[in-house]
Amino acid sequence: MAATSNPLIDPSQILAVYTRIREHIRRTPILAMDGSDFNLSAFPVILKLELFQHTGSFKARGALTNLMMRDVPPAGVVAASGGNHGVAVAFAAQKFNVAARIFVPSVASPAKRQRIEEYGATLVIAGERYADSLEASKLWQEESGAMPIHAFDQMETLLGQGTVGLEFDEQAPELDTLLVAVGGGGLIGGIASWYQGKIKMVGVEPETAPTLAKALEAGRPVDAEAGGIAADSLAPRRVGELMFPIAQKFVNRVLLVSDDEIRAAQEQLWRAARVAAEPGGATGLAALTSRKYVPTKGERVGVLICGGNTTAVDFFR
Repeated sequence: MAATSNPLIDPSQILAVYTRIREHIRRTPILAMDGSDFNLSAFPVILKLELFQHTGSFKARGALTNLMMRDVPPAGVVAASGGNHGVAVAFAAQKFNVAARIFVPSVASPAKRQRIEEYGATLVIAGERYADSLEASKLWQEESGAMPIHAFDQMETLLGQGTVGLEFDEQAPELDTLLVAVGGGGLIGGIASWYQGKIKMVGVEPETAPTLAKALEAGRPVDAEAGGIAADSLAPRRVGELMFPIAQKFVNRVLLVSDDEIRAAQEQLWRAARVAAEPGGATGLAALTSRKYVPTKGERVGVLICGGNTTAVDFFR
């Protein structure tokens, strides 16, 4: 499915993709909680536990969509990733017996590197940050003829991630607000494309990687810092060109949280629900637990717990 001149996505496109990929993905569960579970005032909180997806993150949806809806050459596929996208592409490639080469930066966690190799892909460490790995992957693509699968700036990727919104909407149609962690923006771009302004969309980014916040301020994708505790999942340097007009239209606001606030959200999620999220996976929740986002009376809040590729409860000190 090729990108068109219209950068916005219709929900019918996401539904069509979901019909194609749903036999290969998990319909991840939701968990109804209360603000008091996180030492906050009482208000309903619905978590969607996308860390229970195949490969430990939502990324499997976009990876499968790419392999199922594009023509894969004999050379296979290539991807650059902070970790989770690479795991997902390796998983999808193994499922369809396709060769895969995954480029990751040195900040990629050992847990993610191990999973990439377990799925049979060739792992290449290239540079210190995602942007370095992306450049290395482009060189390999030109040399080999492999099909590149972009982690967020690819229409099929956006459509696949949009199926998270479709499911959450079916599971919790009462939501008023949804908090979503942002890195390159493929996840929030896909989800916002499903909801089309029906609920309030709030992006949450690390202070050390404010990609969408800076882009919205500048009126276009621009380079931002790319570091911090969630650098292996939420620090791509800049958001995607395809998602940016979607964010301009449908994302209501972007909040920034500190590394300490992300770590605290991980710990509170573990204590309250025994759910072990990676830093990027807990970043959306950090907006609540840090009180950067304070719901109004009666507001029904959803939070996407988007990744769990961490070594158990290594966030405890």
